[in-house]
Amino acid sequence: MTVSHGHGYDLHRHRSSEELDGGSAGGDGAPPPAEWYWRPEVRPVLAAHDIAALYRLLKDDGLTQRTIARLTGQSQSEVSEILAGRRVLAYDLLVRIAEGLGIPRELMGLSYGQDGTYGAKFTDTPEGVSPERMRRHMIALSAIATFGGPVVGELLELFPDPSPVPLPSRLGVIHLEKVRDLTRRLGEAGNASVSDPEVLSAATMWAMQLLGVPAAEPVQRALMVAVAELHIEAGWAGFDAGRYDRAMFHYARGLELATEAGDAYCQVLAMNYAGLATAEHGHPNDGLKMLQIGELKAFDIPPDEQRAVVIGENGKAAVEAAGRANSATVLNRLGHPDAADTMLAKARQLWTPTPSDTYGDLDRPAACLELERGRLEAAEQFAVASVRRWEGGSQISRTQSGIVLATIYVKAGEPDGIRMAHHAVTAAMKIASIRVHQWLLPLIAVLEARRGPDAHELARMARQVATVRV
Repeated sequence: MTVSHGHGYDLHRHRSSEELDGGSAGGDGAPPPAEWYWRPEVRPVLAAHDIAALYRLLKDDGLTQRTIARLTGQSQSEVSEILAGRRVLAYDLLVRIAEGLGIPRELMGLSYGQDGTYGAKFTDTPEGVSPERMRRHMIALSAIATFGGPVVGELLELFPDPSPVPLPSRLGVIHLEKVRDLTRRLGEAGNASVSDPEVLSAATMWAMQLLGVPAAEPVQRALMVAVAELHIEAGWAGFDAGRYDRAMFHYARGLELATEAGDAYCQVLAMNYAGLATAEHGHPNDGLKMLQIGELKAFDIPPDEQRAVVIGENGKAAVEAAGRANSATVLNRLGHPDAADTMLAKARQLWTPTPSDTYGDLDRPAACLELERGRLEAAEQFAVASVRRWEGGSQISRTQSGIVLATIYVKAGEPDGIRMAHHAVTAAMKIASIRVHQWLLPLIAVLEARRGPDAHELARMARQVATVRV
Protein backbone atom coordinates (compact mmCIF):
# COMPACT_ATOMS: atom_id res chain seq x y z
CA MET A 1 0.00 0.00 0.00
CA THR A 2 1.42 3.35 -0.98
CA VAL A 3 0.42 6.95 -0.48
CA SER A 4 0.00 8.98 -3.61
CA HIS A 5 1.81 12.29 -3.32
CA GLY A 6 -0.03 15.50 -3.94
CA HIS A 7 -2.88 14.60 -1.54
CA GLY A 8 -2.98 16.00 1.96
CA TYR A 9 0.13 16.29 4.08
CA ASP A 10 3.60 16.11 2.55
CA LEU A 11 6.30 15.03 4.98
CA HIS A 12 9.05 16.53 2.80
CA ARG A 13 7.96 20.01 3.82
CA HIS A 14 9.05 19.32 7.39
CA ARG A 15 12.42 17.79 6.75
CA SER A 16 15.81 19.33 6.43
CA SER A 17 18.02 18.94 3.39
CA GLU A 18 20.49 17.02 5.58
CA GLU A 19 17.87 14.40 6.39
CA LEU A 20 16.64 14.17 2.83
CA ASP A 21 20.19 13.40 1.82
CA GLY A 22 20.43 10.68 4.47
CA GLY A 23 22.19 12.83 7.06
CA SER A 24 22.25 12.47 10.83
CA ALA A 25 19.31 11.09 12.76
CA GLY A 26 19.13 14.31 14.70
CA GLY A 27 17.65 16.27 11.82
CA ASP A 28 14.43 18.20 12.18
CA GLY A 29 12.19 15.57 10.55
CA ALA A 30 8.78 15.69 12.20
CA PRO A 31 5.86 13.30 12.25
CA PRO A 32 2.79 14.20 10.21
CA PRO A 33 -0.07 16.06 11.85
CA ALA A 34 -2.90 14.05 13.38
CA GLU A 35 -5.15 14.48 10.35
CA TRP A 36 -2.67 12.57 8.17
CA TYR A 37 -3.50 9.39 10.09
CA TRP A 38 -7.21 9.72 9.31
CA ARG A 39 -6.61 9.22 5.60
CA PRO A 40 -8.47 6.22 4.13
CA GLU A 41 -5.27 4.37 3.19
CA VAL A 42 -3.75 4.85 6.65
CA ARG A 43 -6.65 4.06 8.98
CA PRO A 44 -6.93 0.30 8.15
CA VAL A 45 -3.19 -0.06 8.71
CA LEU A 46 -3.45 1.51 12.16
CA ALA A 47 -6.53 -0.50 13.06
CA ALA A 48 -4.71 -3.72 12.19
CA HIS A 49 -1.56 -2.69 14.09
CA ASP A 50 0.36 -3.34 10.87
CA ILE A 51 3.39 -1.30 11.89
CA ALA A 52 5.44 -2.46 8.92
CA ALA A 53 2.84 -1.04 6.53
CA LEU A 54 2.66 2.16 8.58
CA TYR A 55 6.41 2.65 8.37
CA ARG A 56 6.30 2.05 4.61
CA LEU A 57 3.62 4.69 4.23
CA LEU A 58 5.70 7.15 6.24
CA LYS A 59 8.76 6.37 4.14
CA ASP A 60 6.75 6.87 0.95
CA ASP A 61 5.95 10.35 2.20
CA GLY A 62 9.59 11.06 2.93
CA LEU A 63 10.32 10.09 6.55
CA THR A 64 13.59 8.17 6.85
CA GLN A 65 14.19 5.07 8.94
CA ARG A 66 16.46 7.13 11.17
CA THR A 67 13.74 9.65 11.85
CA ILE A 68 11.16 6.94 12.54
CA ALA A 69 13.58 5.30 14.94
CA ARG A 70 14.27 8.59 16.73
CA LEU A 71 10.60 9.49 17.06
CA THR A 72 9.56 6.07 18.33
CA GLY A 73 12.54 5.46 20.61
CA GLN A 74 13.69 2.45 18.61
CA SER A 75 17.03 1.61 17.10
CA GLN A 76 17.34 1.83 13.34
CA SER A 77 17.92 -1.92 13.22
CA GLU A 78 14.58 -2.49 15.01
CA VAL A 79 12.82 -0.33 12.45
CA SER A 80 14.51 -2.33 9.66
CA GLU A 81 13.34 -5.60 11.23
CA ILE A 82 9.77 -4.32 11.40
CA LEU A 83 9.91 -3.17 7.79
CA ALA A 84 11.15 -6.65 6.91
CA GLY A 85 8.05 -8.19 8.45
CA ARG A 86 8.56 -8.46 12.22
CA ARG A 87 5.17 -8.04 13.92
CA VAL A 88 4.71 -5.66 16.82
CA LEU A 89 2.58 -7.26 19.55
CA ALA A 90 3.83 -5.64 22.77
CA TYR A 91 1.37 -3.10 24.10
CA ASP A 92 4.04 -0.78 25.53
CA LEU A 93 5.82 -0.57 22.18
CA LEU A 94 2.56 0.16 20.36
CA VAL A 95 1.91 3.01 22.80
CA ARG A 96 5.44 4.37 22.31
CA ILE A 97 4.99 4.29 18.52
CA ALA A 98 1.64 6.07 18.77
CA GLU A 99 3.02 8.75 21.07
CA GLY A 100 6.22 9.27 19.11
CA LEU A 101 4.48 9.61 15.78
CA GLY A 102 1.56 11.64 17.08
CA ILE A 103 -1.02 9.02 16.12
CA PRO A 104 -4.49 9.58 17.62
CA ARG A 105 -4.74 6.67 20.03
CA GLU A 106 -8.30 5.76 19.16
CA LEU A 107 -7.18 4.85 15.62
CA MET A 108 -5.05 2.06 17.09
CA GLY A 109 -7.56 0.96 19.71
CA LEU A 110 -5.36 2.41 22.46
CA SER A 111 -7.91 4.79 23.98
CA TYR A 112 -11.47 6.00 23.73
CA GLY A 113 -12.23 8.43 20.95
CA GLN A 114 -14.02 11.70 21.38
CA ASP A 115 -17.34 10.06 20.53
CA GLY A 116 -16.95 7.61 23.40
CA THR A 117 -16.14 4.62 21.21
CA TYR A 118 -13.12 2.52 21.98
CA GLY A 119 -10.71 2.37 19.09
CA ALA A 120 -11.73 0.96 15.75
CA LYS A 121 -15.07 -0.79 15.76
CA PHE A 122 -14.86 -4.60 16.02
CA THR A 123 -16.69 -5.61 12.87
CA ASP A 124 -17.10 -9.00 11.27
CA THR A 125 -15.94 -7.99 7.81
CA PRO A 126 -12.88 -5.70 7.81
CA GLU A 127 -12.65 -3.28 4.95
CA GLY A 128 -10.89 -4.77 1.95
CA VAL A 129 -10.79 -8.32 3.36
CA SER A 130 -13.08 -10.79 1.62
CA PRO A 131 -14.15 -14.09 3.21
CA GLU A 132 -12.08 -15.87 0.56
CA ARG A 133 -8.94 -14.02 1.67
CA MET A 134 -9.74 -14.88 5.27
CA ARG A 135 -9.88 -18.58 4.39
CA ARG A 136 -6.56 -18.35 2.53
CA HIS A 137 -5.11 -16.55 5.54
CA MET A 138 -6.17 -19.37 7.88
CA ILE A 139 -4.82 -22.05 5.55
CA ALA A 140 -1.49 -20.20 5.36
CA LEU A 141 -1.31 -19.94 9.16
CA SER A 142 -2.03 -23.65 9.44
CA ALA A 143 0.79 -24.43 7.02
CA ILE A 144 3.21 -22.19 8.93
CA ALA A 145 2.27 -23.91 12.20
CA THR A 146 2.83 -27.36 10.69
CA PHE A 147 5.55 -26.95 8.06
CA GLY A 148 7.27 -23.73 9.12
CA GLY A 149 6.11 -21.79 6.07
CA PRO A 150 3.04 -21.22 3.91
CA VAL A 151 2.30 -23.95 1.38
CA VAL A 152 -0.83 -22.31 0.01
CA GLY A 153 -2.68 -19.20 1.07
CA GLU A 154 -1.60 -15.75 2.11
CA LEU A 155 -1.17 -13.89 5.37
CA LEU A 156 -2.88 -10.66 6.25
CA GLU A 157 -3.88 -8.59 9.25
CA LEU A 158 -7.62 -8.87 9.79
CA PHE A 159 -8.78 -6.84 12.73
CA PRO A 160 -7.47 -4.32 15.24
CA ASP A 161 -5.52 -5.87 18.07
CA PRO A 162 -7.01 -5.71 21.58
CA SER A 163 -7.53 -2.45 23.41
CA PRO A 164 -5.98 -1.58 26.78
CA VAL A 165 -7.21 -1.63 30.37
CA PRO A 166 -5.13 -0.81 33.47
CA LEU A 167 -2.35 -3.37 33.54
CA PRO A 168 -0.12 -4.81 36.27
CA SER A 169 3.53 -3.78 36.30
CA ARG A 170 4.65 -7.41 36.18
CA LEU A 171 2.87 -10.68 35.54
CA GLY A 172 2.72 -13.60 37.93
CA VAL A 173 0.99 -16.95 38.11
CA ILE A 174 -2.14 -15.27 39.49
CA HIS A 175 -2.69 -13.42 36.20
CA LEU A 176 -2.20 -16.63 34.26
CA GLU A 177 -4.81 -18.35 36.41
CA LYS A 178 -7.22 -15.47 35.89
CA VAL A 179 -7.10 -16.01 32.12
CA ARG A 180 -7.51 -19.77 32.48
CA ASP A 181 -10.42 -19.38 34.88
CA LEU A 182 -12.10 -16.88 32.57
CA THR A 183 -11.80 -19.29 29.65
CA ARG A 184 -13.23 -22.13 31.73
CA ARG A 185 -16.19 -20.10 32.96
CA LEU A 186 -17.05 -18.72 29.54
CA GLY A 187 -16.76 -22.20 28.05
CA GLU A 188 -19.14 -23.60 30.64
CA ALA A 189 -21.59 -20.78 29.92
CA GLY A 190 -21.40 -21.60 26.22
CA ASN A 191 -22.17 -25.27 26.86
CA ALA A 192 -25.20 -24.12 28.87
CA SER A 193 -26.62 -22.29 25.83
CA VAL A 194 -25.44 -18.75 26.58
CA SER A 195 -22.40 -18.49 24.35
CA ASP A 196 -21.93 -14.77 23.64
CA PRO A 197 -19.38 -13.78 20.98
CA GLU A 198 -19.35 -10.14 22.08
CA VAL A 199 -18.46 -11.06 25.66
CA LEU A 200 -15.76 -13.49 24.56
CA SER A 201 -14.28 -11.00 22.09
CA ALA A 202 -14.08 -8.41 24.87
CA ALA A 203 -12.39 -10.98 27.10
CA THR A 204 -9.71 -11.63 24.47
CA MET A 205 -9.08 -7.88 24.19
CA TRP A 206 -8.36 -7.73 27.91
CA ALA A 207 -6.20 -10.86 27.91
CA MET A 208 -4.13 -9.84 24.88
CA GLN A 209 -2.92 -6.73 26.69
CA LEU A 210 -1.29 -8.88 29.35
CA LEU A 211 1.14 -10.23 26.73
CA GLY A 212 2.88 -6.84 26.69
CA VAL A 213 3.54 -6.85 30.46
CA PRO A 214 6.98 -8.01 31.68
CA ALA A 215 7.06 -11.56 33.02
CA ALA A 216 9.40 -14.47 33.56
CA GLU A 217 9.82 -16.55 30.39
CA PRO A 218 7.84 -19.61 31.64
CA VAL A 219 4.96 -17.39 32.75
CA GLN A 220 5.02 -15.47 29.46
CA ARG A 221 4.86 -18.66 27.41
CA ALA A 222 2.11 -20.18 29.57
CA LEU A 223 0.14 -16.94 29.29
CA MET A 224 0.50 -16.99 25.51
CA VAL A 225 -1.01 -20.49 25.47
CA ALA A 226 -3.81 -19.44 27.83
CA VAL A 227 -4.71 -16.47 25.65
CA ALA A 228 -4.63 -18.73 22.58
CA GLU A 229 -7.13 -21.02 24.32
CA LEU A 230 -9.34 -18.03 25.11
CA HIS A 231 -9.25 -16.95 21.45
CA ILE A 232 -10.24 -20.45 20.37
CA GLU A 233 -13.15 -20.38 22.83
CA ALA A 234 -14.15 -16.99 21.42
CA GLY A 235 -13.91 -18.44 17.92
CA TRP A 236 -16.32 -21.21 18.84
CA ALA A 237 -18.74 -18.64 20.27
CA GLY A 238 -18.63 -16.72 17.00
CA PHE A 239 -19.13 -19.91 15.00
CA ASP A 240 -22.03 -20.95 17.23
CA ALA A 241 -23.66 -17.55 16.72
CA GLY A 242 -23.39 -17.74 12.94
CA ARG A 243 -20.62 -15.12 12.79
CA TYR A 244 -18.11 -16.88 10.56
CA ASP A 245 -15.78 -13.91 10.06
CA ARG A 246 -15.63 -13.30 13.81
CA ALA A 247 -14.90 -16.97 14.41
CA MET A 248 -12.07 -17.03 11.86
CA PHE A 249 -10.48 -13.93 13.35
CA HIS A 250 -10.25 -15.58 16.76
CA TYR A 251 -9.10 -18.93 15.37
CA ALA A 252 -6.36 -17.16 13.43
CA ARG A 253 -5.23 -15.18 16.49
CA GLY A 254 -5.28 -18.33 18.60
CA LEU A 255 -3.25 -20.22 16.00
CA GLU A 256 -0.69 -17.42 15.77
CA LEU A 257 -0.18 -17.35 19.54
CA ALA A 258 -0.06 -21.14 19.82
CA THR A 259 2.52 -21.28 17.04
CA GLU A 260 4.67 -18.66 18.72
CA ALA A 261 4.44 -20.56 22.01
CA GLY A 262 5.11 -23.91 20.32
CA ASP A 263 1.90 -25.48 21.64
CA ALA A 264 0.88 -28.17 19.15
CA TYR A 265 -2.37 -29.04 20.93
CA CYS A 266 -3.76 -25.50 20.60
CA GLN A 267 -2.52 -25.29 17.02
CA VAL A 268 -4.43 -28.43 16.05
CA LEU A 269 -7.53 -27.35 17.97
CA ALA A 270 -7.61 -24.03 16.10
CA MET A 271 -7.19 -25.78 12.74
CA ASN A 272 -9.91 -28.34 13.55
CA TYR A 273 -12.46 -25.74 14.58
CA ALA A 274 -11.60 -23.40 11.71
CA GLY A 275 -11.84 -26.26 9.22
CA LEU A 276 -15.27 -27.29 10.52
CA ALA A 277 -16.52 -23.71 10.50
CA THR A 278 -15.26 -23.15 6.96
CA ALA A 279 -16.87 -26.35 5.68
CA GLU A 280 -20.21 -25.52 7.30
CA HIS A 281 -19.96 -22.00 5.88
CA GLY A 282 -20.10 -23.46 2.38
CA HIS A 283 -16.42 -23.97 1.51
CA PRO A 284 -15.74 -27.67 2.18
CA ASN A 285 -12.55 -27.85 0.10
CA ASP A 286 -10.86 -25.10 2.11
CA GLY A 287 -12.21 -26.58 5.33
CA LEU A 288 -10.77 -29.97 4.45
CA LYS A 289 -7.35 -28.41 3.78
CA MET A 290 -7.28 -26.97 7.30
CA LEU A 291 -8.39 -30.28 8.81
CA GLN A 292 -5.78 -32.26 6.86
CA ILE A 293 -2.97 -29.91 7.88
CA GLY A 294 -4.20 -30.20 11.47
CA GLU A 295 -4.07 -33.97 11.17
CA LEU A 296 -0.38 -33.77 10.25
CA LYS A 297 0.37 -31.31 13.04
CA ALA A 298 -1.29 -33.62 15.57
CA PHE A 299 1.80 -35.86 15.43
CA ASP A 300 3.61 -33.13 17.40
CA ILE A 301 1.18 -33.23 20.33
CA PRO A 302 2.87 -34.82 23.38
CA PRO A 303 1.53 -38.32 24.11
CA ASP A 304 0.68 -37.34 27.71
CA GLU A 305 -1.53 -34.38 26.68
CA GLN A 306 -4.68 -34.30 28.83
CA ARG A 307 -6.30 -30.90 28.27
CA ALA A 308 -9.02 -32.31 26.02
CA VAL A 309 -10.18 -35.06 28.37
CA VAL A 310 -10.53 -36.11 31.98
CA ILE A 311 -7.39 -37.11 33.85
CA GLY A 312 -6.07 -40.49 32.82
CA GLU A 313 -7.25 -40.39 29.22
CA ASN A 314 -5.39 -39.44 26.07
CA GLY A 315 -5.92 -35.85 24.95
CA LYS A 316 -3.72 -36.34 21.89
CA ALA A 317 -5.97 -39.15 20.68
CA ALA A 318 -9.11 -37.14 21.47
CA VAL A 319 -8.16 -34.11 19.40
CA GLU A 320 -6.91 -36.31 16.54
CA ALA A 321 -10.14 -38.31 16.56
CA ALA A 322 -12.32 -35.19 16.62
CA GLY A 323 -10.41 -33.78 13.64
CA ARG A 324 -10.87 -36.99 11.67
CA ALA A 325 -14.58 -37.08 12.51
CA ASN A 326 -14.86 -33.54 11.14
CA SER A 327 -12.96 -34.62 8.03
CA ALA A 328 -15.38 -37.52 7.57
CA THR A 329 -18.32 -35.11 7.60
CA VAL A 330 -16.64 -32.87 5.02
CA LEU A 331 -15.61 -35.77 2.78
CA ASN A 332 -19.18 -37.01 2.73
CA ARG A 333 -20.37 -33.51 1.81
CA LEU A 334 -17.88 -33.51 -1.07
CA GLY A 335 -19.32 -36.76 -2.40
CA HIS A 336 -16.76 -39.24 -1.03
CA PRO A 337 -18.80 -41.53 1.27
CA ASP A 338 -16.28 -44.37 1.29
CA ALA A 339 -13.46 -42.04 2.31
CA ALA A 340 -15.76 -40.61 4.99
CA ASP A 341 -16.39 -44.10 6.40
CA THR A 342 -12.67 -44.81 6.46
CA MET A 343 -11.91 -41.55 8.23
CA LEU A 344 -14.59 -42.10 10.86
CA ALA A 345 -13.35 -45.65 11.45
CA LYS A 346 -9.85 -44.24 12.07
CA ALA A 347 -11.32 -41.78 14.56
CA ARG A 348 -12.97 -44.63 16.48
CA GLN A 349 -9.71 -46.60 16.52
CA LEU A 350 -7.98 -43.64 18.14
CA TRP A 351 -10.45 -42.72 20.86
CA THR A 352 -13.73 -43.61 22.56
CA PRO A 353 -15.26 -40.76 24.59
CA THR A 354 -16.63 -41.58 28.03
CA PRO A 355 -19.69 -39.97 29.70
CA SER A 356 -17.38 -37.95 31.96
CA ASP A 357 -15.48 -36.51 28.98
CA THR A 358 -16.99 -33.26 27.69
CA TYR A 359 -14.78 -32.94 24.63
CA GLY A 360 -16.42 -34.60 21.68
CA ASP A 361 -18.84 -37.08 20.14
CA LEU A 362 -18.17 -39.61 17.40
CA ASP A 363 -21.70 -41.07 17.36
CA ARG A 364 -23.54 -37.96 16.13
CA PRO A 365 -21.43 -37.52 12.94
CA ALA A 366 -21.85 -41.24 12.30
CA ALA A 367 -25.62 -40.89 12.70
CA CYS A 368 -25.68 -37.96 10.28
CA LEU A 369 -23.67 -39.88 7.66
CA GLU A 370 -26.03 -42.85 7.87
CA LEU A 371 -29.10 -40.58 7.79
CA GLU A 372 -27.92 -38.83 4.62
CA ARG A 373 -27.56 -42.24 2.92
CA GLY A 374 -31.01 -43.38 4.03
CA ARG A 375 -29.71 -46.15 6.30
CA LEU A 376 -32.11 -45.33 9.10
CA GLU A 377 -31.60 -48.32 11.38
CA ALA A 378 -27.86 -47.73 11.61
CA ALA A 379 -28.46 -43.97 11.98
CA GLU A 380 -30.88 -44.61 14.86
CA GLN A 381 -28.34 -46.68 16.79
CA PHE A 382 -25.71 -43.97 16.58
CA ALA A 383 -28.17 -41.16 17.37
CA VAL A 384 -29.49 -42.96 20.47
CA ALA A 385 -25.92 -43.48 21.66
CA SER A 386 -25.18 -39.79 21.09
CA VAL A 387 -28.25 -38.66 23.06
CA ARG A 388 -27.25 -40.91 25.95
CA ARG A 389 -23.68 -39.66 25.74
CA TRP A 390 -24.82 -36.09 26.50
CA GLU A 391 -27.28 -36.85 29.31
CA GLY A 392 -26.30 -34.51 32.11
CA GLY A 393 -23.74 -32.82 29.86
CA SER A 394 -23.70 -29.97 27.35
CA GLN A 395 -27.20 -28.70 26.66
CA ILE A 396 -26.20 -27.58 23.17
CA SER A 397 -24.76 -31.00 22.28
CA ARG A 398 -27.74 -32.82 23.80
CA THR A 399 -30.14 -30.70 21.76
CA GLN A 400 -28.23 -31.28 18.51
CA SER A 401 -28.27 -35.04 19.07
CA GLY A 402 -31.97 -34.92 19.91
CA ILE A 403 -32.68 -33.09 16.65
CA VAL A 404 -30.84 -35.78 14.67
CA LEU A 405 -32.73 -38.58 16.43
CA ALA A 406 -36.08 -36.85 15.87
CA THR A 407 -35.25 -36.39 12.17
CA ILE A 408 -34.56 -40.11 11.85
CA TYR A 409 -37.85 -41.07 13.56
CA VAL A 410 -39.95 -38.67 11.48
CA LYS A 411 -38.33 -39.81 8.25
CA ALA A 412 -38.91 -43.45 9.21
CA GLY A 413 -42.61 -42.71 9.86
CA GLU A 414 -42.40 -43.78 13.50
CA PRO A 415 -45.56 -42.98 15.50
CA ASP A 416 -43.45 -41.29 18.17
CA GLY A 417 -41.68 -39.11 15.61
CA ILE A 418 -43.91 -36.04 15.91
CA ARG A 419 -43.65 -36.02 19.71
CA MET A 420 -39.87 -36.29 19.54
CA ALA A 421 -39.71 -33.56 16.90
CA HIS A 422 -41.79 -31.25 19.07
CA HIS A 423 -39.44 -31.87 21.99
CA ALA A 424 -36.40 -31.16 19.78
CA VAL A 425 -37.86 -27.90 18.44
CA THR A 426 -38.83 -26.60 21.88
CA ALA A 427 -35.37 -27.50 23.21
CA ALA A 428 -33.75 -25.56 20.35
CA MET A 429 -35.95 -22.55 21.11
CA LYS A 430 -34.30 -22.27 24.54
CA ILE A 431 -30.78 -22.08 23.11
CA ALA A 432 -29.26 -18.86 21.79
CA SER A 433 -27.32 -20.58 19.01
CA ILE A 434 -27.71 -19.92 15.30
CA ARG A 435 -25.85 -23.15 14.59
CA VAL A 436 -28.23 -25.26 16.68
CA HIS A 437 -31.19 -23.59 14.99
CA GLN A 438 -29.77 -24.45 11.57
CA TRP A 439 -29.59 -28.10 12.62
CA LEU A 440 -33.40 -27.98 12.45
CA LEU A 441 -33.38 -27.62 8.65
CA PRO A 442 -33.23 -31.39 7.86
CA LEU A 443 -35.96 -31.97 10.44
CA ILE A 444 -38.10 -29.28 8.79
CA ALA A 445 -37.68 -31.00 5.42
CA VAL A 446 -38.88 -34.39 6.67
CA LEU A 447 -41.77 -32.78 8.60
CA GLU A 448 -42.93 -30.97 5.47
CA ALA A 449 -42.76 -34.23 3.53
CA ARG A 450 -44.94 -36.02 6.07
CA ARG A 451 -48.71 -35.91 5.76
CA GLY A 452 -50.93 -34.40 8.38
CA PRO A 453 -51.59 -30.98 9.91
CA ASP A 454 -49.56 -31.72 13.05
CA ALA A 455 -46.38 -32.31 11.06
CA HIS A 456 -46.91 -29.23 8.90
CA GLU A 457 -47.67 -26.99 11.88
CA LEU A 458 -44.56 -28.26 13.64
CA ALA A 459 -42.53 -27.62 10.47
CA ARG A 460 -43.80 -24.04 10.40
CA MET A 461 -42.85 -23.60 14.08
CA ALA A 462 -39.40 -25.09 13.49
CA ARG A 463 -38.79 -22.83 10.49
CA GLN A 464 -39.54 -19.79 12.63
CA VAL A 465 -36.93 -20.95 15.13
CA ALA A 466 -34.41 -21.71 12.39
CA THR A 467 -34.68 -18.29 10.76
CA VAL A 468 -34.90 -15.98 13.77
CA ARG A 469 -31.75 -14.10 14.79
CA VAL A 470 -30.59 -14.56 18.38
